[in-house]
Amino acid sequence: MYAARRILKKMRYGEATVTVVDPRSYMTYQPFLPEAAAGSISPRHVVVPLRRVLPHAEVLTGRVTSIDQDRRVAAVSPLVGQPYEVPFDYLVVALGAVSRTFPIPGLAEQGIGMKGVEEAIGLRNHVLEQLDKADSTTDEEIRRRALTFVFVGGGFAGAETIGEVEDMARDAARYYPSITREDMRFVLVDVADKILPEVGPKLGEWGLEHLRKRGIEVHLKTSLVSCVGGHVELSNGVTADSHTIVWTAGVKPNPALARYGLPLGPRGHVDTLPTLQIRGSDSMWSAGDNAQVPDLAARAAGEENAWCPPNAQHALRQAKLLGDNVIAGLRGFPQKEYKHASLGAVAGLGLRKGVAMIKVGGLTLRFRGRIGWYLHRGYHGMAVPTWNRKIRVFADWTLALFLKREVVALGAMERPREEFYEAAAPVTAAAVTRAEPAGQAAEPAERGGRAQEKEKAAAG
Repeated sequence: MYAARRILKKMRYGEATVTVVDPRSYMTYQPFLPEAAAGSISPRHVVVPLRRVLPHAEVLTGRVTSIDQDRRVAAVSPLVGQPYEVPFDYLVVALGAVSRTFPIPGLAEQGIGMKGVEEAIGLRNHVLEQLDKADSTTDEEIRRRALTFVFVGGGFAGAETIGEVEDMARDAARYYPSITREDMRFVLVDVADKILPEVGPKLGEWGLEHLRKRGIEVHLKTSLVSCVGGHVELSNGVTADSHTIVWTAGVKPNPALARYGLPLGPRGHVDTLPTLQIRGSDSMWSAGDNAQVPDLAARAAGEENAWCPPNAQHALRQAKLLGDNVIAGLRGFPQKEYKHASLGAVAGLGLRKGVAMIKVGGLTLRFRGRIGWYLHRGYHGMAVPTWNRKIRVFADWTLALFLKREVVALGAMERPREEFYEAAAPVTAAAVTRAEPAGQAAEPAERGGRAQEKEKAAAG
């Protein structure tokens, strides 16, 4: 989206046509998904409608299934109808990443991801529904399953999500007479020996201690072995029965890249030059989470084979340079190389709790607690695309200072037609037969048979 905006901004009138193909008609600002799951931000405010911010582009809702580099056409499969081809002179590949999963028994059936706003909404509704279930039953086993929440992955997504959801559940428990925070069990699992590696070891250790003080079980150097039927088995022997298993154990490049015939790196990323051009091509570019972009700043500091990490800080800057390089290629000018030194990292662990590592010149400043939380919100509040969304997000945060958090579960939104279908479902013949008293079901058939005999006699 940012690359398309940059190209449209730099392009002369009538110079070219920009076509954006995406299976969704909006772009998601993923750093806000944990807050959307906790109800701190309205889900509508973490997505940006493409047709609104790209009014001069052609936006197609569909998937690119293949790319013919010789003919320079992309095969597009729309939401409905037959596939068709879209010709191109220049191509930008920015499919992003998907959840990185492993063949763990039961994960596909029980797991909940955190890559899209739909999953964030679903997780929020699901957690609140579990509280409803636990409060409405006296079965201790059902209560224990409903009030056990397992999160796999201790990076940004995992630590932020469990921090935000635990905050929400703690607030919601005030309105359930039979539920207290002590009745809930929150479990965080990670194969590494630390959490939040992006903010450094010191802040990571503080974050770990902070989560444990809030009653969250953290199992490091531990992996999920099985979760069949909601029965969670960890590699350290710990078990739990849970209806809520959230998977945030990293990301991988979109597997669709393997069908495009592009040069890929060892982990499936598109192999790009420092100019963001796809290696071996002068008319195709790539950036973001699906691209293997050399980190020139880290390499200049002595880190060999350093690559840009998959985060918003790099993706937004890469997109702007990519747009400039596309215009330069269109007009025959030389390409510029992408070089950006990391400015640090921020993470929120719930309301008024966070960590921040800020790099200023040669200094590294570390903040935690309320100040880290303010820096987290300030950075992402300004980084979220468009002023429309910035204002709405800050308005949500401002209202939250004076109004209590909403704890309403709207799980029926995921199945909006179910109740209507039950009311309007047609009555089957079998249902009619079962509903009639004994001895009367055969009467219509007998009457029908006599009527047929009379008709035959009349015809004879």
